[in-house]
Amino acid sequence: MKSKNLTTMIILGLIIGIIVGFLINSFSSPEFAKSYSSEISIFTDIFLRLIKMIIAPLIISTLVVGIAKMGDAKTLGRVFSKTLFLFICAAFISILLGLVIVNILKPGDGINFVAETASAVDGIKPVPFSAKVFISHAIPTSIVDAMARNEILQIVVFSIFMGISLSAIGEKAQPIVSVLDSLAHLMLKLTGYVMLFAPLTVFAAISAMISERGLSVLVSAGIFMGEFYLTLGLLWLILIGCSIVLIGRCTLRLIKGISEPALLAFTTSSSEAAFPGTLEKLEEFGVSNKIASFVLPIGYSFNLVGSMAYCSFAVIFIAQACNIHLSMGEQVTMLLILMLTSKGMAGVPRASLVVIAATLSQFNIPEAGLILLMGVDPFLDMGRSATNVMSNAIGAALVGRWEGEHYGEGCHGVAKRRVY
Repeated sequence: MKSKNLTTMIILGLIIGIIVGFLINSFSSPEFAKSYSSEISIFTDIFLRLIKMIIAPLIISTLVVGIAKMGDAKTLGRVFSKTLFLFICAAFISILLGLVIVNILKPGDGINFVAETASAVDGIKPVPFSAKVFISHAIPTSIVDAMARNEILQIVVFSIFMGISLSAIGEKAQPIVSVLDSLAHLMLKLTGYVMLFAPLTVFAAISAMISERGLSVLVSAGIFMGEFYLTLGLLWLILIGCSIVLIGRCTLRLIKGISEPALLAFTTSSSEAAFPGTLEKLEEFGVSNKIASFVLPIGYSFNLVGSMAYCSFAVIFIAQACNIHLSMGEQVTMLLILMLTSKGMAGVPRASLVVIAATLSQFNIPEAGLILLMGVDPFLDMGRSATNVMSNAIGAALVGRWEGEHYGEGCHGVAKRRVY
């Protein structure tokens, strides 16, 4: 299926899903709506399982081949340092923007939230950040176990070590590199077949959510949701604007190219679902395979800017709702804490809520305030996922440009590619 046709079908699935979900919620019994939501979600589960089936072999094959083709440790260190620098800058901007907007708009004022106990938020337990916990989570004891659990950070660490080792042994590594290169192309072809199920998946996910929760959820929490989506919109403008300044007007061609994977991430609330498509669109844009396959997997562990903006926005929102004032110093401290904890929670289920819970406990804000987020979090997760996809794509393009790659008409200069 052609890219434009697939995008059209995904949008059509989204619209039909909203209509069907609204009709079921409005004209059927709550029991039927709940049953429908439970049964139709099987399509979403199947699609996300198919995507997860692809992720591990795709990351290993593309990342290892990318590192092996870089040639030497000096080049790898240079690219990695540039990638890390960009991701730290993006994290700082996103968390700071969340703090600034929530302080200006004050969506939590006047709610006067009081909860008797924190037991209403079962399943969301704060996990304190520590270097020991982070390193223990990042280093795999078994690559097979990491692949089985789709631990992206652990897979990335293993792939980096494997890629460096293959690069070090030179010609003897070529057979393995060739096999992994073929595996990467195989996984991308397989992705094309899996993506044929995307429109049905979007319909199922949206209709299930609306049928059970109703559009009233969006209306009642509309102010909070609207202000957070305004924050995401501003974040998009800042990141795209910086990219235009550093790369050129061709950035707009990149944004248009990744609109399909970003839309898929939005409708399925899964950044993982968009990984293969984003990798393919980056290469079509002109980012070399060695850069795209190196930067993108790392971004999925360290550059979740949509989620980081949400964490800072949500923590201050809950504090406002509980009538708790945080000084400027405390908010600066919170920014620094979130810079760390948002990295330490990679791979944790419902990671944003876990990070928020951990941050609330450190500032003596009632964890029961998470109740205010539970009803609308699935809708907000859609925007966070799409933003994560967009920021990772821009990050890969910036690193490529920094390495001397040129993306055609509309880019600054006519730079020569580096020889790796």
